[in-house]
Amino acid sequence: MKRHTRLMVTIGAAASLAGAGAATEGDRMNMNASQTGAAAEAVAAVPLIPRDALYGNPSRSGGRISPDGKWLSWLAPYEGVMNLWIAPASDPAAARRMTSATERPIPQYFWAPDSGSLLYVQDKGGDENYLLYQVDVTSGKERTLTPFENTRVQLVGASQTIRDKVLVGINNRDPRFHDVYLLDLGTGELQQVMRNDSYAGFLADDSLTLRWALRQNAAGGNDMFEITDGKVAETPRESTTMEDALTTTVAGYTTDGKTLYWLDSRGRNTAALVAENTDTGEKRVIAESDKADIGGTMQDTRTGEVQAYSVYHTTNQWHFLDPEIEQAFAWLDERLEGDFGVQSRTDDDSKWVVWNDPLTAPSKVYLYDRPAGTLTEFYSARPELVGAPLQPMHPREIPARDGLALVSYLTLPPGSDPDGDGVPDKSVPLVLLVHGGPWARDAYGFNRAHQWLANRGYGVLSVNFRGSTGFGKDFINAGNLEWAGKMHDDLIDAVDWAVAQGVAQKDKVAIMGGSYGGYATLVGLTFTPETFACGVDIVGPSNLETLLETIPPYWAPMVKQFHERMGNPETPAGQQMLKDRSPLYKAAAIKKPLLIGQGANDPRVKQSESDQIVGAMQEAGVPVTYVLFPDEGHGFARPENNIAFNAVAENFLATCLGGRAEPIGEAVDKSTAEIVTGAVHVKGLRVPVE
Repeated sequence: MKRHTRLMVTIGAAASLAGAGAATEGDRMNMNASQTGAAAEAVAAVPLIPRDALYGNPSRSGGRISPDGKWLSWLAPYEGVMNLWIAPASDPAAARRMTSATERPIPQYFWAPDSGSLLYVQDKGGDENYLLYQVDVTSGKERTLTPFENTRVQLVGASQTIRDKVLVGINNRDPRFHDVYLLDLGTGELQQVMRNDSYAGFLADDSLTLRWALRQNAAGGNDMFEITDGKVAETPRESTTMEDALTTTVAGYTTDGKTLYWLDSRGRNTAALVAENTDTGEKRVIAESDKADIGGTMQDTRTGEVQAYSVYHTTNQWHFLDPEIEQAFAWLDERLEGDFGVQSRTDDDSKWVVWNDPLTAPSKVYLYDRPAGTLTEFYSARPELVGAPLQPMHPREIPARDGLALVSYLTLPPGSDPDGDGVPDKSVPLVLLVHGGPWARDAYGFNRAHQWLANRGYGVLSVNFRGSTGFGKDFINAGNLEWAGKMHDDLIDAVDWAVAQGVAQKDKVAIMGGSYGGYATLVGLTFTPETFACGVDIVGPSNLETLLETIPPYWAPMVKQFHERMGNPETPAGQQMLKDRSPLYKAAAIKKPLLIGQGANDPRVKQSESDQIVGAMQEAGVPVTYVLFPDEGHGFARPENNIAFNAVAENFLATCLGGRAEPIGEAVDKSTAEIVTGAVHVKGLRVPVE
């Protein structure tokens, strides 16, 4: 493999297949966008949305209110890195920065139950070994609560009645298993509650007493063991088969411990919300839908009783058990456009932090004072998008060849669909954007990748292929052992549908995605090499054998799921299936341009997954461009790196689909991107990498 080379200009795997030409630096500086084809011309009069506006730091994110209602908190940039800020709820303008992260954005935080401190997690370079940190609200003093190396912390339990302690899982003794500790938030003391040598997870009640331990069984399902007086029962009280494993679990207790909630698909297709009387063992179904699993819930902040639940089929719909919550949502619905939800509540439930996605305008966050009946803007996440030509998203149900309905989402280029019916007047180039997981789902709402690519002149289609979650166990299990099989057929069927409906130009369809979506990209270019014009693979596995050999150690308690759903490497037939479904062994079949992005510290899809297929392509004489980020993991968390890769990607797509691209400028130079192999391409000028 060629040595790593730092480049200051855009690159594209299509460069080796593109015609020659030249542009001066002055030409590039003066262009609003590189105009490379009919798709670019179609949106030439539409303002170009800068990459920075979509992929740079938001002005604020993660807004919350402290449990006692005295403080507001959020994430916002400090010297280009997302850090924690707070302000008195009575004076939101009196903001105070609480952290000083300098390299990676803080990915997640929450309030301590006693409102005295903020807790957040952070890893190093994308290795996903998250440690837990605490910042005292009054003094600003910061400390590491889990000061261990090569350790990943989990939150196991928090309480409404015990405010100065939480339960955490720590895998510093054995990286495969998380021992459970009681963490004193005042002293920082860690007291071991349970040593864990086999369990994948635990559930505690409001007294911070462990009540359940979960472990995979030989069939790939889950065994659920009750815990009494700190001892795990020898035999499971509840079990699932593999078919129910992703749709059935214990879901939590009410504060008094008298009700245990379940999400349960046993004996039905979709996951229902079930309440169990812990005194009698009697269970009753609270809610179910024949179209989708029960998704989120809202629970009383004091009692823990479910007040509302959501069902997410094509869009998310809330249903109410508490009339006061229903009235509050109705009040908000009269005042907010698009979708909205509650992301934080005070203990007395008098104040909510409400997010609002207007769908074709930047999202905003509001403070809702329920007793006062006031709704006050907290912040706009990306005010630079105000007035930008954001496009609507169209939910669709696409029929697969065997009749399965594939819930999908389509966004079209500006100006292509004057009547707004979701079908352009003329077919357009299309990017098939494939989600990761694969046990996850695409959703409705503002999607920055959709907006970015649509603004460049492309239709964007996201498909919930079989194996995606949220649509019932039958839909998930239809994807078992179908990697590069029927799961890929679904994507091909969606492309064929888009062509037949007049949405997509058959010879101008790209495939792009991250993680499983990256794998799907590699499958698209190897198993169906004539279907796609080009592909963009981000942290996608190329060899399913080595993927399973190198999973993070803390996934070991769940590995049976991978074996049963992908192929079992412990059997000859399973080994052969994994090999047959691996794009690596078909690298020589690639005929279309390919761009690969990888984080060097990825603990899930190791760098070797990208290295392998790049090496195989080079050996076969197939051109490829490979961009490596030495300080990233499973995706690109640092905005400068995300922007740099997208600068590469949009110029790459412009060469094969004919859309427009924002000039590269200094985007790559400001990042840590290393061009491992490939060729640079700036408006037709090809410069080989040394």
